[in-house]
Amino acid sequence: MNKRDLLDRILGKLSAELAAITRAARATHAEATDEENKAEDKYDTRGLEASYLAHGQSKAAEEAALAVAQFSALPVRDFAPGEPISLGALVRLEGRGGSHYFIGPRAGGTEIESDGGPVLVITPQSPLGRQLVGRRQGDTLLLEFGGKRSEFRVASVT
Repeated sequence: MNKRDLLDRILGKLSAELAAITRAARATHAEATDEENKAEDKYDTRGLEASYLAHGQSKAAEEAALAVAQFSALPVRDFAPGEPISLGALVRLEGRGGSHYFIGPRAGGTEIESDGGPVLVITPQSPLGRQLVGRRQGDTLLLEFGGKRSEFRVASVT
């Protein structure tokens, strides 16, 4: 799995999400400031509700822009054998179903399809990220999924 390609796919997905959120925020802002949404009486809250929504969407756009900027600045490097997991690592776990995870600065939960199957972006602050950061290839860890604890082994760190 080519890490540069994987990072480009993550950036492409995040950039598309940023564009969609930005369009939605602009449309909602236009609606909030439209003359049609001016309150007709003290119980008419359409304009106020639209402004709250516009504010929330602009915050989401800021977060998405920050994710794009941080992923753009993330250096692509290979991890040496035995090197601890940290930001920028692509980790493969073996165990029940085995999975691939990319340790990213933001945008946890973003899933990318690669030639080796799906890769899930996780952050060092996430529960799984906290357990993985600092581990090395060959280490085992106990993870709880659906109320069941299972043992996983760090199969590779690239």
